[in-house]
Amino acid sequence: MTPKGIKLLIIGLLVMVAGYILMTGGGSKDPQVFNYAIFDFRRLVAAPIVIVCGIIIEIVAIMDKSEPKNEKENK
Repeated sequence: MTPKGIKLLIIGLLVMVAGYILMTGGGSKDPQVFNYAIFDFRRLVAAPIVIVCGIIIEIVAIMDKSEPKNEKENK
């Protein structure tokens, strides 16, 4: 795997973690009280889009066909 691919894998992982962080919260301290904050835009739309973007970055990093520089010199 190339250094570029490893960087893309790490970036994709960080983007997915950011999406999961966006999805957290919205709970209620009192279980008898319903909190409508769990249905806001950030949790239902933004976080899943960020997670899917992270997955796409991971796929691009895995499918990247670039070769390491030292292999190009040997050919």
